[in-house]
Amino acid sequence: MKRRDILLAAIRNQQTPRAAWVPFVGVHGAKLIHKTATEYLQSADLIVQGLKRANEIYRPDGLPIAFDLQIEAEILGCHLHWADEVPPSVTTHPLSSCKIADLPAYDAGKGRLPVVLEALDIMKRDLGDEIALYGLICGPFTLALHLFGNDIFLDMFDKPEEVKEVVSYCADIGITTAGYYLDHGADVIAVVDPMTSQISPAHFGEFVAPYVNRVFDFVRSRQSLSSIFVCGDVTRNLEVMCQTRADNISVDEQINMATLRELCGRTGKSFGGNIKLTAVLLLGDEDDAKMEAVGILDQCGTKGFVLAPGCDLPYAVPEKNLEAVATMALDEYRRQVARETLHCKTSDSFDDIQLPDYQARNAVVIDVITLDSTSCAPCQYMLEAVQKAANTTPVRVFINEHKIKVRQGIGMMVKLGVKNLPTICIDGEIKFASMIPDQKTLVGAIEAAARAKMQG
Repeated sequence: MKRRDILLAAIRNQQTPRAAWVPFVGVHGAKLIHKTATEYLQSADLIVQGLKRANEIYRPDGLPIAFDLQIEAEILGCHLHWADEVPPSVTTHPLSSCKIADLPAYDAGKGRLPVVLEALDIMKRDLGDEIALYGLICGPFTLALHLFGNDIFLDMFDKPEEVKEVVSYCADIGITTAGYYLDHGADVIAVVDPMTSQISPAHFGEFVAPYVNRVFDFVRSRQSLSSIFVCGDVTRNLEVMCQTRADNISVDEQINMATLRELCGRTGKSFGGNIKLTAVLLLGDEDDAKMEAVGILDQCGTKGFVLAPGCDLPYAVPEKNLEAVATMALDEYRRQVARETLHCKTSDSFDDIQLPDYQARNAVVIDVITLDSTSCAPCQYMLEAVQKAANTTPVRVFINEHKIKVRQGIGMMVKLGVKNLPTICIDGEIKFASMIPDQKTLVGAIEAAARAKMQG
């Protein structure tokens, strides 16, 4: 089978000769050709160069054209902050001050959509027979949050019909964008909706499922394939995700793949994931990458499974680590050698990293453990919620973001006992794990910590 055919068969939940392999090359493609993310994401030629280089060295079965969840938001009036090694982040939320009818018109000629569609045209022409091409769209709930801001979480309780109107509008945008990608030759439409990791199953059923299903139904009406991809700890929502009408469920490193395999088996869906981005791919070495890949492959099998990173690849992932994963995915003999020769390495104890004496500090200390708030939407909006709460309360507050893209951040995560991302710790205690609280709850937690400190 051709590589492309292996991936498409896997998405259809069929038995394949080996597991399919898809590195989610976003801004990492810029690193491969020695460009910044800002340069890369605004040039069709550079995107094509990065993807062709990724195809050459990682030998994937499929690739996304662009992994950037701000493309739609930018067209609809959100301002962006650009950086060298991450996708842009949203800095303004138009619907905080206007109505849906006031948003700019949306079409394929605006913003960076022409860049992505041109890159897709070239990749389809040059590599479309070899590999499958993903069109990634921003999920309706995440796009709604880009447009609305953090107040959406409170408004889900206070103004649910208004929130549903916005999410429905965003689903229409998703359908339109999916249509553009399919018209230009995309093989798979992936709805990437990371903010759904921050809500309950009941809210997923009410505010997400009806709207993403409209996107999936549209894709199926075009005789194509779809995936729902959620970065972050979406454990509580796995069952409701599997009940959507997507063909494939793709998840982050925090998900138990045996559980996901069982749930997808019940609902006839394929599944994908979930190589650790930072501890293994970014900060580990080739042996770490091999052990990780072998463990996941052995657990997930070759029916309806796509080996992939847990989310968009960090810019600076060493190529040798991804090449090691590719070798494990593609070569059964090398995989068997790895099983027999690799031994677990001694874990880093992080003895040099010490937690502060929180009680001795003359302020409430909030540690926000993130992947990176400049590139991870749930992380960005959790940090913004903390900053807003700190500005609301009269309590003196110190805020620290610990990004697990660096060893220091991983060490703080270990020392604080954090298991899920993103997480808010207040004075050294885990308070909100993979859930963005409303402002009243968060301010109350800060002020309660201040009272406890005074009483202590």
